Amino acid sequence: MKRVTGIGGIFIKARDPELMKQWYRRHLGIDVQDWGGTSFAWHDPERPEPDGGTTVWSIFAADSGYFAPSTAPFMVNYRVADLHALLAALRAEGCQVDDKVDESEYGKFGWVMDPEGNRIELWQPPAAASSA
Repeated sequence: MKRVTGIGGIFIKARDPELMKQWYRRHLGIDVQDWGGTSFAWHDPERPEPDGGTTVWSIFAADSGYFAPSTAPFMVNYRVADLHALLAALRAEGCQVDDKVDESEYGKFGWVMDPEGNRIELWQPPAAASSA
């Protein structure tokens, strides 16, 4: 079974989200949007035109509960091929897998904790984007 196929997103907590967004915009040239982040289109020298896949980068408020139960100031979202199969495999392997799975027009989302208590988000893109 194919497991992780790429990085879907990187999420960072900030004590002052607006200051962080401005700093990243000004000093690193990241095009931070009103929703708090940006999407980087996937392409490389062999494929100079973006292929439809993206990696999201976003700032969250320091008191956001979205990363809970992790207390880490970051969370990585990994793109996966078959969320339900991977979550079942992780449970069978004894990993701490969240019972909750979100399914929406943005795809399927599930969560697992790593051995150091970092929450990991697993994302299966919607069918239209999965070929990208």
